[in-house]
Amino acid sequence: MTLKLTDVVLTYPDGGRVLTALDRVSLSVEPAEFTIVVGPSGSGKSSLLAVAATLITPDSGTVSIVGQDVSRTGQGKRTKVRRDHIGIVFQQPNLLPSLSALDQLLTMAHLAGQSPRGATKRARELLHAVDLAGKEHKRPHQLSGGERQRVNIARALMNAPEILLVDEPTSALDHHRGNQVVSLLADLTRNNNLATVMVTHDLATLAMADSVLTMTDGRLTEGVAAPVA
Repeated sequence: MTLKLTDVVLTYPDGGRVLTALDRVSLSVEPAEFTIVVGPSGSGKSSLLAVAATLITPDSGTVSIVGQDVSRTGQGKRTKVRRDHIGIVFQQPNLLPSLSALDQLLTMAHLAGQSPRGATKRARELLHAVDLAGKEHKRPHQLSGGERQRVNIARALMNAPEILLVDEPTSALDHHRGNQVVSLLADLTRNNNLATVMVTHDLATLAMADSVLTMTDGRLTEGVAAPVA
């Protein structure tokens, strides 16, 4: 199992009380599986991604990344696991304005210590895979919103992760471009044997998923169990 969360509990202090963000959540995602999680704002979707990304340590339960239990490991170990095995596509691309599409990816490779020659070849291949061939030297302001999100996706794949975590990738896109981005994610998941989890409000994209889950008040259930607001 590439990504596995078991009975994960996560709480936050909220004034004089404790808020339960994740309530005994279990999730398993296999290679080449595209899982979409829907749910209303404040339901725990972002917390789920943060725990799966090893950015937050849960109160209890286990988080397994490619067979490694990282639930209670130190920050250094979690950072290494995240760098080596997890790609994260944030809601906003947050591209560096002075860098070309190609250089956005090469920066990731440099941070991971990859050789420049091999990194350049992989970066070009990834930009081609996300339909940005010929736009390698365009800077963010020269790209459309959908194209910037494609650079964001390619950047997340630069270090060849086994797991891809995607946060609301269509929120700033129109319906057509949003569908294109999710279709691309589905294709990349299957073509690269990724274990992908995407959280979204966009119910129109659910047919592209292998499985759909709903988060409500910190609890995860199969299918679309509640209206999404």
